[in-house]
Amino acid sequence: MEKEEPAAAELEIPAGFNTNRSDLVYVIMHSMLVLGSSFCPLQCHSFGQVTWLGCGGMVLCTAINHCLCDGIGTAQFLHAWARAVRGGGGGHDAPDAGADDNDPALPAPPFHDRRALRPRCPPRVAFTHPEYSTRGISAAVANGNGNGNANEAPPSLLARLLGQPLAPVSLTFTAAHLLRLKRQCAPSLKCTSFEALAAHVWRAWVHALDPPGALRVKLLFSVNVRRRLKPELPRGYYGNGFVLGCAESTAAQLLTSPSSSSASRYGVRLVQDAKDCVDDDYVRSMVDLLEERRGARPDLAASLVISAWTRLGLEDLDFGAGKAAHMGPLTSEIYCVFLPVMGDPQGVTVLLSVPQAAADKFQHCCLEFLKDTDVDAKLS
Repeated sequence: MEKEEPAAAELEIPAGFNTNRSDLVYVIMHSMLVLGSSFCPLQCHSFGQVTWLGCGGMVLCTAINHCLCDGIGTAQFLHAWARAVRGGGGGHDAPDAGADDNDPALPAPPFHDRRALRPRCPPRVAFTHPEYSTRGISAAVANGNGNGNANEAPPSLLARLLGQPLAPVSLTFTAAHLLRLKRQCAPSLKCTSFEALAAHVWRAWVHALDPPGALRVKLLFSVNVRRRLKPELPRGYYGNGFVLGCAESTAAQLLTSPSSSSASRYGVRLVQDAKDCVDDDYVRSMVDLLEERRGARPDLAASLVISAWTRLGLEDLDFGAGKAAHMGPLTSEIYCVFLPVMGDPQGVTVLLSVPQAAADKFQHCCLEFLKDTDVDAKLS
């Protein structure tokens, strides 16, 4: 017997909810969940839950299927949802999502055609792609003692992380802190706030975990490729328009340096080189690699993964009751998230979990640069 699909008219609005704009947040979400689970034959696009607080506040939790879109696509969807709740048409324009050329106040409509990123025929993998590959690193080097057996799998830093109780660490870097980090690279090297902070957190993470000096450690971070491709992806592209950038070094090279400034420059250059190599050829090669190696996963054996949520406009979401007081992931994980700071557009909150035994050391390594009074003196 064929299963009947519920009609939209059958959706029930919970008792006690009015039809004002704030309450419509729940109604629209409720409809989305029912329709998604009923009509989507493969996987639901997203999941959401609204909790109303006694003070009149609201907590909105969402989970969006990463197979369908990346952070920019997620922001595009959430801003469109919020605008619909507020009674407007279309959606709020999130940074990097792309605005309609005819009306800059409105975003471009979602572009769903995935053929722009289809693999070539035949596939041509022209790069080593260390973000996915661990080949070519001997067990002796990976073990860091020179006595490793090439037939033995090297110990995984990831396994060590997952084998210990973890503690969440949340640190906020103000605009002034980020400027100070960038000044550590000056005047010989100019860098962005992301490059300076990513390199700084990576070094602190490696220092806190104290791996063997010869171990090759990696920093993986997402690189938006929408404007790096030839031709560029269409405005409003609603899919995964990013690849992983990969900075790589031995732990000893990353940490051993005559001064904090030279150490900062070394790490920042690695991040910049990882970004600069991502061009059209690199992206096409990566797409072909994933076509040849279905199920390939990022190399997480000794890697810190950073996901930046700071330029998505999520802090500006307004479902009719004003902007959020806080936004971030529901839980802290072993990958690192850069979050926007409410009230400080240039600030960044760093959130990740590290082993409890290393949490204090990681925090100390992250904040130690604030005590380096020499930095400003040398540049004044």
